[in-house]
Amino acid sequence: MSQDQQPQPTLPEEALVKPVRTVSKIWLVPIVAFFIGMWMVYYQWSNQGQLISIQFNTATGLEAGKTKIKTRDVDIGVVKKIELSDDLSGVLVTARMDKNVAPILHSDNQFWIVSPRISLSGVSGLGTILSGPYINMAPGVEPKMSEEFIALEAPPVTPAGTPGLHVTLNSKSEFAYKKGDPVIYKGIKVGEFEDIYFNFDERIVYYNTFIQAPYHKLVTVNTKFWDISGVQMELGASGVKVSTGSLETLLTNGVTFGIPEGMPLGEQVKERDFFDIHPTYASASEERFKLRAEYVILVKDTIRGLQIGAPVEYRGLVVGKVLTINSLDTNQDGLLEQGYDIPVVISIQPGRVQQPDNAEGLAFIRKQTSLWIQKGLRATLKTGNLLTGALFVDLQHYPDAPAFDAKTLNGYEVLPTITGEFSEITSKVTAILDNINEIKLKSISDNANNMLSQIAQAAESLQSTAKTADHLLTSVHEDNVSSVLTGALENLSNLTQDFSAGSQTYKELNQTMQSLQQTLQELQPLLLQLNSTPNSLIFTDGDGPQFTPKAKPANNEGASN
Repeated sequence: MSQDQQPQPTLPEEALVKPVRTVSKIWLVPIVAFFIGMWMVYYQWSNQGQLISIQFNTATGLEAGKTKIKTRDVDIGVVKKIELSDDLSGVLVTARMDKNVAPILHSDNQFWIVSPRISLSGVSGLGTILSGPYINMAPGVEPKMSEEFIALEAPPVTPAGTPGLHVTLNSKSEFAYKKGDPVIYKGIKVGEFEDIYFNFDERIVYYNTFIQAPYHKLVTVNTKFWDISGVQMELGASGVKVSTGSLETLLTNGVTFGIPEGMPLGEQVKERDFFDIHPTYASASEERFKLRAEYVILVKDTIRGLQIGAPVEYRGLVVGKVLTINSLDTNQDGLLEQGYDIPVVISIQPGRVQQPDNAEGLAFIRKQTSLWIQKGLRATLKTGNLLTGALFVDLQHYPDAPAFDAKTLNGYEVLPTITGEFSEITSKVTAILDNINEIKLKSISDNANNMLSQIAQAAESLQSTAKTADHLLTSVHEDNVSSVLTGALENLSNLTQDFSAGSQTYKELNQTMQSLQQTLQELQPLLLQLNSTPNSLIFTDGDGPQFTPKAKPANNEGASN
């Protein structure tokens, strides 16, 4: 069959055209999901807080996506990223904060890592042992907002915004304080040391200190701060005085404050005013005396035991203190011949002697002291404490003191001095030692040796005599001499009995005495006559012829007669 004979296809009838759906219903699910996702993204974006960066020294315990940021134990953010800083000096933490936290992101906000911590103030952060460390935030009060912060190494002593007063204390002494050391007022803890700064130019330590409300109202322009660290002992005339601040200051350091007795309250201070820390209350109370009259004394004695700040007393009353020792250029002549007088600058304060602490009181002190110098006022060093050997300057009147010509030295009026009691004792002891040295000890020693030898010889003689006496007593005992002596004593006793009253011998002796007494009475007229006319027994009594004795004739004449 040829091609021309092939059969032709029959044409179909006209087709029915129907519209075809271009989008399936299944696409509604992803579209809805897309819109929901977009809404969630928009909601998350519109409600999420801002990103902040916090710089830490280390990232101990921090984890991205897990570590929370809290304030008052409420979650307000989460750590998103942790990375090293560009200069490798620390760690930069990026955190996402809640939206409602944005109004409190002040520039003075404080951040720190909360972890278990043990200190003298107590134990904190124990809750993080199970939950892990977190970042705590203390809101500030500055109106300026910020997104960059520098974290603290430790929790702040007083969070920002705490009501109270900040003051700056400075100390030139050797004792030091650290963060958290207490400020005590009458035994109550009212504040703490917050920060420490050392000024290398001034070589002074400054302490930023916070006083809590309402105790900050006690700080005025006349307030003084002094140290109460540990135990303070004071040895005085009334005994030993021991004082402490509190149990906490026994273990650490601390200060207290108050207004010294005799000073007015004064006005309240402003924020960040400066105050000095004094070693003791006594040194703090001295600050109320502003003006002083300065003098110099030239000491010839030793100044061992005399210190700067030692009291200057007048009849036991403290009137000033020692300012400097041997700090003046005296240019003294004749040092080799006369010795060196040590210059000591002292002060006399008008406020200590019932005078106003002003120019008028100062002028009165200068005039009165100059007048007293001419009337015998002298200065001397005396021992204030026998245990420590501390000296003080004593002012006394000595009417017999030699006259003194007023003079000045380096602009200071010279106050005359006399030898101190210690030097007098030393000179007396030296004189005694000199007298002892002048004694010929060798001759005394020889004489003592001779005397001791003689005493030894005498002792030997005495011992020999004692032995002889012992032999004699022994021989007496052996010869029965004691029986002979007993017989003699019995005979003597019998003799005394013969002459005793009532015995025959006694009666005969009594009769003889009576006869003798009668004979003497009969001879009494004769004795009276002889007493008046001793020659009456030889011559007549004067009634007969009186015979006058004649001289013996010569030999021839007598022969012729």
